[in-house]
Amino acid sequence: MTKIIQISDIHIVPEGQLAYEKVDTAAALADTVATINRWLPAIGPVAMVIVTGDVTEHGTEEEYRRFQDIMAPLQLPWRAVPGNHDAREPMRASLASSGWMPASGPIDWVAEFDDLAVICLDTLVEGRPHGELAPQSLESLSARLAVLGDKPVLLGLHHPPITSGIAAMDANNLHNAGALRDVIAGYKGEVRIVCGHLHRSIAGLLDGRICQVCPGTSHAVTLDQRANAGNSLTVEPGAMMLHELRDGVLLSHWIPVGRFDGPHPFLGV
Repeated sequence: MTKIIQISDIHIVPEGQLAYEKVDTAAALADTVATINRWLPAIGPVAMVIVTGDVTEHGTEEEYRRFQDIMAPLQLPWRAVPGNHDAREPMRASLASSGWMPASGPIDWVAEFDDLAVICLDTLVEGRPHGELAPQSLESLSARLAVLGDKPVLLGLHHPPITSGIAAMDANNLHNAGALRDVIAGYKGEVRIVCGHLHRSIAGLLDGRICQVCPGTSHAVTLDQRANAGNSLTVEPGAMMLHELRDGVLLSHWIPVGRFDGPHPFLGV
């Protein structure tokens, strides 16, 4: 029963700054790490944490160092893929000693367990807000699926291949979602697509495959589906997802970041 925790859209900025002059993303990440560690006795064992992009706000080496420093107390191994706010080569250089970071090309990687394959792909288009999967990434995904049989797959991306109704974000989702759909169409096992970018918990389907978007750790994209709405943030509580394979079925749990009153027994039940 493999369990994976997903966090997303961290947006670390240099020390002493707030993201968008509003959000202390470093404090939110520290709270997220503490929340994960605190939950582990109740939900463990957990195999790893995946970070589905926007690790930093500006893609600088300073921000990646700060991210790693805040993640250091985490009691689990972790891996990441870039989002549109990241920069591929500074991210690669900063995490080069991690053991899972590819030496060149897209920051794609695979972690295979007895009952589950975790495949995470790089959707970053440098300097642009939208996402695309490189031909190399699509080819490697196709090759990997060809040898997995029907093993369930957790497929991690930053940019969602589905629309949310938030126009400013939908314009900058995964632009070649059709190519991804074509690659996974013939796979006999379950493929659960898990993404970030939208900073909200949103579930949809890509050609019958469940796509689950993970909230951000510190703030949300404002849920405003009016045609003329701008792009804005709302300081909503951060959250993460727990994905687990249970009795052959992939389940996704939403877990809020922070401390809350409880647990309390249900009296009289």
